Amino acid sequence: MRLRYRFAYYLIGFTFGLFFVTAMFIGKDTRCNYFPNARVLNDLRNKPFAYSNEASSILSQGWIDSTDIKNTLTYGDVDFDQSNIKVGSGKRYIIEGKTVRNQIILLEVINYSDKAVLKNITKVNK
Repeated sequence: MRLRYRFAYYLIGFTFGLFFVTAMFIGKDTRCNYFPNARVLNDLRNKPFAYSNEASSILSQGWIDSTDIKNTLTYGDVDFDQSNIKVGSGKRYIIEGKTVRNQIILLEVINYSDKAVLKNITKVNK
């Protein structure tokens, strides 16, 4: 069999394979979280989220709101040097993000097995 026929058969099979894989994954909420930062943030977003009294008082000050918290939990960077420390039955994570006004913030989140609790919010002055 000639090389061009082999190549044509290969392309036909490859096209059918792409079609079936695409048809299988359309409409499904699939994610590929291979990196540690993406795994931690995805885990925190998918759990019930609660605010501590300290975080609630900071939110009531008005310079930050829950939209900034959600954006930080989506696009933030986990500081693993200060994170993954046992606190009671959970682990503490420090997440750096930005507010809508481009103010850098640090979130201290305690990740329990059944929920995530925002413990503290810190404004970083540069």
